[in-house]
Amino acid sequence: MKIAILDDYQEATRSLECMKLLEGHDVKVFNNSPKGVGQLAVRLAPFDALVLIRERTSFNRALLAKLPNLKLISQTGKVSGHVDVAAATELGIAIAEGVGSPTAPAELTWTLIMAAQRKIVPYASNLKKGQWQTASALPEYNTVGTVLKGRTLAIWGYGKIGQLIAGYAKAFGMQVLVWGSPASREAAVADGCRAADTREQFFEQADVLTLHLRLADATRGIVTADDLQRMKPTALFVNTSRAELVAEGALEQALRAGRPGAAALDVFEQEPLSPDSILLKVPNVLATPHLGYVEKDSYELYFNAAFKNVVAFAEGNPANILNPDYAARRRD
Repeated sequence: MKIAILDDYQEATRSLECMKLLEGHDVKVFNNSPKGVGQLAVRLAPFDALVLIRERTSFNRALLAKLPNLKLISQTGKVSGHVDVAAATELGIAIAEGVGSPTAPAELTWTLIMAAQRKIVPYASNLKKGQWQTASALPEYNTVGTVLKGRTLAIWGYGKIGQLIAGYAKAFGMQVLVWGSPASREAAVADGCRAADTREQFFEQADVLTLHLRLADATRGIVTADDLQRMKPTALFVNTSRAELVAEGALEQALRAGRPGAAALDVFEQEPLSPDSILLKVPNVLATPHLGYVEKDSYELYFNAAFKNVVAFAEGNPANILNPDYAARRRD
């Protein structure tokens, strides 16, 4: 098969052990993504199969219709709204889903929390400039960090990642407050955490608040400007899940108003993030380039599953197919 691996910004897949699974196939790795449906269609038209790295490229009906040779989309992890599944099915394109792990995103979330609370990045950056114990040249931001012990970590979403984060917080002596579905709150209480009585209380009591929700129609923009304005001026808002969980412009507005006092972010509405983004110019924002799952062990896990799905499809034994109805219109 003629296979394209998309958006491998660091060309990391070439060094993976699981890359051996694709030996004998014609494989092309792309480390950048053209803009617009037209350019993408020209680039991808020759390929039988595409391996997607999470949601780095979206495939709507217009783009899928311009790929006459495409038979398979092999997804690392799960499909999350970036592929028009109905259109793919109608066009006879199979979508194979892979597996994931909560470990790397949970560890990155905790790293961001600790780094932001102790102002590690600005201290380290200014030290290289000869500035000793200086967090910022601006007096209002040249403040000391704070420990986590005794403070309240608020977690919205108590799934696999949220549960790991709660465990880290307890190890550091934090109080854990959870919000989410009734089932999430019940599970959190059973684990020794505290469920917030109300949404308002959840935001008001948080010293650090972190989101761990899936993006869906029901959760898009679920965090509002009013929610953020309830946070303490000393609080930290953390988002390593999806930028679209927050209402458009609400976080920027809240940071300007001083509630919350800081943010740590790994996800953005437009990725790669433009160097001109206001979020990169605000001293109280710690931003990383969507590194949640970008880690060696995670890549081996994700791509091993995705490549095995490609091989199974090529051998006539499709596996882990999200849209089995594609077969009625399968492309030969």
